[in-house]
Amino acid sequence: MRISMPIRISDELPAVQFLRKEKIFIMTYSHSNMYEIRPLRILLLNLMPKKIDTETQILRLLSNSSLQIDIQLLRVDKRESRHTSMHHLNSFYCTFEDIQYQQFDGMIVTGAPLGLLDFNNIAYWQQIKYIIEWAKEHITSTLFICWAVQAALNIFYKLPKETRKNKLFGVYEHHLVHSSYTPLTRGFDDNFLVPHSRYAEFPSHRIFNSTDLELLAESEITGAYLIASRDKRLVFVTGHPEYDAMTLKNEYYRDNIAGLKTSIPVNYFPNDDPQLTPYVTWRSHGNMLFSNWLNYYVYQITPYDLDEVHL
Repeated sequence: MRISMPIRISDELPAVQFLRKEKIFIMTYSHSNMYEIRPLRILLLNLMPKKIDTETQILRLLSNSSLQIDIQLLRVDKRESRHTSMHHLNSFYCTFEDIQYQQFDGMIVTGAPLGLLDFNNIAYWQQIKYIIEWAKEHITSTLFICWAVQAALNIFYKLPKETRKNKLFGVYEHHLVHSSYTPLTRGFDDNFLVPHSRYAEFPSHRIFNSTDLELLAESEITGAYLIASRDKRLVFVTGHPEYDAMTLKNEYYRDNIAGLKTSIPVNYFPNDDPQLTPYVTWRSHGNMLFSNWLNYYVYQITPYDLDEVHL
């Protein structure tokens, strides 16, 4: 009998209740011990302020797989968060010191609302640099999202920080770069939609001319969207395929309350009317991207014995 193997997470994590309401198969630690299968160990470095929202979004995408996944939540340090309780952080997150000698099959580094800050003005920039460098010896494949892409490109390739004058905000169409076919894009439509919310700039020509990375998908408006190393160990996603239906709406109202005068997100609200409920037009792409990453860039190249991850 074939068993669908889901993500393994703590029984008390708030995301469990959210995802169960969506009929997503969640296997808590207490249940998973019945199966003699080594799960993939995935480290989630969550840099977003509203950590519970981001946990739920990422776990939703990771759950769309037949692979069993063991999730470890990681925070940069022990400083207090304005948007997430210390009880939640202390209950479900580890610090780098807790896992620095361990090996993981994969790591996801989320975005962060740091697009207008110089790297050296970020309070925990040195910690982020150290963790990303550490991952080269302890992680089989790492997936970077949005601002984390800008950080990683600077760390690995010394690419300077490029900032847009106006925020890139909305749902944009992208196309595959067919000259660079890879299993990561297997099953993608030729054109697909992805949300973006960033000030960071990712010109395709900069990636092509200044790195040895493969450009897999792009857009004339957003620039480079999906980039990967040829050895499958680094994947860069400049948008937010993990966002749920209301994320851009919440960010739109948040920005305007803060006086930022952010424009209505492009191609998001029906008739550009913020009073109408937006449709999700990127869910299938997000599911396919994360499923392909887990299967072709993590599961199929990671050793069964994680002590052999020193690649």
